[in-house]
Amino acid sequence: MAETTGPHGAENDEDTANADVVGMWVTADGHIRQELLPDGRYDEARGTRRSAYTGRYTVTGDHLDYVDDTGFTATGDIRDGVLYHEHLVLYREDKTP
Repeated sequence: MAETTGPHGAENDEDTANADVVGMWVTADGHIRQELLPDGRYDEARGTRRSAYTGRYTVTGDHLDYVDDTGFTATGDIRDGVLYHEHLVLYREDKTP
């Protein structure tokens, strides 16, 4: 992933850079589920609380920048197929240990 991506239409070439991050990411215990959508939005559930956090994200290389809909910001990095998002460690849903 070499390009920054954001909320663009599906036919935009920049969206293909999201291919490595788009999908559901979960903590090992399944409590936190973060869905990274192809349009540059995310939806994070915590326990039974759906859409606990929503906002947008951009990707530059293996680095993610998040901006919550309330204005809160956070970052994440993907290393060896694992998403390190602030204090959380998330795995692709189909690869949860």
